Amino acid sequence: MARKKQYNEEEVIKKAMGLFWRNGYEATSVRMLEKEMGINQFSIYSSFKNKQGVFLESIKNYKKEINGIKEILRQSNNGVLGIKQYFYNFLEFSTEGHIRKGCLVTNSVNEIKDDADPEVMEELKKFANEIRELFVSNLKQDDKKDESKIECQADFLMNNLLGLSIASKVFHQNQLENIIEVTFKNL
Repeated sequence: MARKKQYNEEEVIKKAMGLFWRNGYEATSVRMLEKEMGINQFSIYSSFKNKQGVFLESIKNYKKEINGIKEILRQSNNGVLGIKQYFYNFLEFSTEGHIRKGCLVTNSVNEIKDDADPEVMEELKKFANEIRELFVSNLKQDDKKDESKIECQADFLMNNLLGLSIASKVFHQNQLENIIEVTFKNL
């Protein structure tokens, strides 16, 4: 008979997500996960198979957590202004006390090596493309823009969001707000 787990998977994944968010995928070891999650290596392998499995579950959890601000963008009828608000909402979401953590996905993409696991990279790209598609959807609310311009602007906004994520870890609030304001002046 299988033993009952002595831990809540959702709780330990939230702890793992925080560790990956702070340290990155590559720099996080199974030993570090054991300590952070409060479970042993056997339990990690039993529940999640390996570090990659823990990371993929962490990304799923991250998607759930960011879903609130994604949903605001999804429901927005304000076109470019809705996207701009998403940028501000993202800054608030990525802050923990006085610490700005950036975006888990952006942080991970920046530090993962070229020979990274294809499944991990696919999940990270899928997340970024979901955001980009929300940008496209909001940009289409302006019927004066043609499809090619919308696609170019969505790429521009994704680039700026990724840059904002990185900048949020080192710049002050007023500098970050300046970045957002200049980004949207150029649309």
